[in-house]
Amino acid sequence: MNPVQAALPFPNIDPVLFSIGPLAVHWYGLAYVAGILIGWRYARTIAGTQRLWHNNRPAMSVSDIDDFLLWAAVGIVLGGRLGYILFYDFAAFADNPLRMFEIWKGGMSFHGGLLGTIIAMMVFARNRGISVWSLFDVVAASAPVGLFLGRLANFVNSELWGRVSDVPWAVVFPTGGPEPRHPSQLYEAALEGPVLFFVLFLLIFRFNKLARPRFVGGAFLAGYAASRIFVEFFREPDAHIGYLFGGWLTMGMVLSVPMLIIGIVAMAYSAQPAAGEKIQDSGT
Repeated sequence: MNPVQAALPFPNIDPVLFSIGPLAVHWYGLAYVAGILIGWRYARTIAGTQRLWHNNRPAMSVSDIDDFLLWAAVGIVLGGRLGYILFYDFAAFADNPLRMFEIWKGGMSFHGGLLGTIIAMMVFARNRGISVWSLFDVVAASAPVGLFLGRLANFVNSELWGRVSDVPWAVVFPTGGPEPRHPSQLYEAALEGPVLFFVLFLLIFRFNKLARPRFVGGAFLAGYAASRIFVEFFREPDAHIGYLFGGWLTMGMVLSVPMLIIGIVAMAYSAQPAAGEKIQDSGT
C-alpha cells in the first residue's frame, strides 16, 4: 500500500482564530496566553495550600505569585524568542532583525524561554526575599500546562513536524511535502503536558516534595529533557541545522542533555528538613 494513501489528512484548522480588521488572533499566541494564565492559577493553589509545605509554612504568598505573573510572561516570551534566534536561526535574523518581533509566525525556543524565566525568578526572588528554589519548584509544576498548549499550537501551525513514516497515524502536513510524517508535536504535547504534569502533581500532593526545595524543579527539568530527547528521534531536525557532528544528534538533544544532568543532580541534592523537624503528611 502506498504510505501516502494510508496517511491521515491534516485537519482543516486555520492558524488564525479570528480577525478584527488588521488584527489577527492566532492559536499560537492564544496558547501562550492561556498557558501562562492557567499555570498562574495552579501556582496560586500550590502556594496557598499550607499542608504541602514543610511545617505548613509556604515559602511564598499567593500575592507573590500574582506579582510574578508579569515577570514570568516577559521571561518566557523574551527568552523564548532570543533563544530561538541564538540557537536555531541566527543568520536569518541577522539579515532581517525585524523578524524578531514576528512571534505570531512561530519561532520560540523552550530552552531560551526556560533561561529567561530562570533569570526572572532569580531577580524576583531576591527582591522579595523568598527562596528561588521553592519559586522554581512552583513555576516548574505549572509549566506543563503551557507546554501542552504550545505543542498543540505547533501542530495547528503545521510546524516542527516529524520524520517521514509509514505508521498508521502519520500525517501529511501542508508544509512538510507529500510524504506522511510523524505528528511529533502531538508526541511532545502528551509527554511534556499530561504525563509530566501528573508526575509532578503526585510528587507535590502525594509525596510532599515541596518540602525539599529543588526536587520538583529537578524532576521537571529531567522529565522534560528525557521527553524531548525521546521525541527528537521522531522529529525532523531543522533544515538549516540538520544533524550535528555528522551523526544522529540534533540541536534539541544537545540542549536537553545539560537539563537532564542538572535535573538529576537537583533531585539528588534536594534540601532536607532541619534536624528534629518532620514533614507533614499531606495524605492523598
